[in-house]
Amino acid sequence: MTKTISEILTDLEAGRTTAVQLVEAALERLDAVQEEYHVALSTARDRALQRARSIDEDRAAGKQLGRLAGVPFIAKDNFLTFGTTTTAAAKILENFTAPYQATAVERLEAEGAIMIAKANLDAFAHGSSTENSYFGPTKNAVDSTRVPGGSSGGSATAVALDIVPFALGSDTGGSIRQPASLSGVIGIKPTYGLVSRYGVIAMASSTDTIGAFAHTADDIALVMDVMAGKDDRDSTTLPEPSHALMTSMGKPAGSLKIGIVKEYITDAVQPEVREAVLRRAEQLRALGHTVEEISIPSVDLALAIYYIVVPAEISSNLSRYDGIKYGLSVEQAKSLDEVYGLSRDQGFMAENKRRILIGAYVLSSGYYDAYYRKAQTARTILIGEFNKAFADYDILLGPVSPTTAFKLGENTDDPLKMYLADIMTVAVSLAGLPAISVPSGVDGQGLPIGVQLIGKQKSDGQLLAVTKQLEEAA
Repeated sequence: MTKTISEILTDLEAGRTTAVQLVEAALERLDAVQEEYHVALSTARDRALQRARSIDEDRAAGKQLGRLAGVPFIAKDNFLTFGTTTTAAAKILENFTAPYQATAVERLEAEGAIMIAKANLDAFAHGSSTENSYFGPTKNAVDSTRVPGGSSGGSATAVALDIVPFALGSDTGGSIRQPASLSGVIGIKPTYGLVSRYGVIAMASSTDTIGAFAHTADDIALVMDVMAGKDDRDSTTLPEPSHALMTSMGKPAGSLKIGIVKEYITDAVQPEVREAVLRRAEQLRALGHTVEEISIPSVDLALAIYYIVVPAEISSNLSRYDGIKYGLSVEQAKSLDEVYGLSRDQGFMAENKRRILIGAYVLSSGYYDAYYRKAQTARTILIGEFNKAFADYDILLGPVSPTTAFKLGENTDDPLKMYLADIMTVAVSLAGLPAISVPSGVDGQGLPIGVQLIGKQKSDGQLLAVTKQLEEAA
């Protein structure tokens, strides 16, 4: 495993390494695995080395540096960044160069972090395996015949292969937690609004969140603490500065009450995944917490709710890609309608088109009340059930994914089967809650298993503290 962020910073301060050496080493590691695993879509080599040299000069001059000065990272390629293209893994944005950077990236760079590359993803973050990328799939770090999860599969693989100590992802319905689980790293989906979405290509605006992958809870906490906080350019950001996210975490205050969501522990879940959840429950009991079974009945409806609400928002957000303002514009078009039609036909992947069509359908006259309105009503009921649970419990526990990593190509011809990979994560997104995927052993084939800790809104720090407890107990 690569060194933690704190270990890297200690080495920098002691003069045992430099920012330039760290960036060069990370780029070498990426180059060494790129052909086999297809982690990144582009690199920001020149800009990264320029920033590293500047940081080394400032350190040598005794200037005050940021909390992440010299630490390399990789961003999912739906974050607008300088130094390379931002494609969202879609042909329609294949050559797009961003005119500004995402707030999350800006805040990391302000603290001296250095972005070296852009990670592969499912096009426009639509997918659960990173197989929907126009540029080809990323492969699982443990078994290259299997998927890394999605849509943030490239970011998860970058950390799992120890290319960088942390990577950025976006989570709309499980796109950080599920690949973290399948790849054997920690992944956090924060409270909705904790981190600004400004400058991140929109998927579904009511559930999009910005999070990170790393190997330790402390590293996750530091990165999230840097990115968190109000942003006037994103009206959904929460007003509080960082919501008790801790860069150095102690034990949670006293014994916590933890509920195992019984609807997630069923025969449909791979037996080894169920066993991993129950092992974690025993570890939490041994740490002094109370663990009991709890029911949240509407989570069984969450996938149906999600695949009505989210495609509706996708159909709206993707309407801006019209072949006119930016992105692919088909030259053979002979009319304005053909510019729209041909550019979208050639520029979007099949899964993008599927979600646009579903979204347009459920929002159309005559079907809005039958589908979209009912889904939003059911979403409100689901949120109410979570609120009721959190009146009595501090944290909820369950699997991240019903299975470990599946084979490349196994689910590509069956969209419903692919959607089921997110069945344990979408409810949390619909309710705007924070959740963490915690590595929790492997199955009989050596494939990683993740267990999900779910908290009430703004309890991100508490989730990280419990994650750290579990790390130390292990």
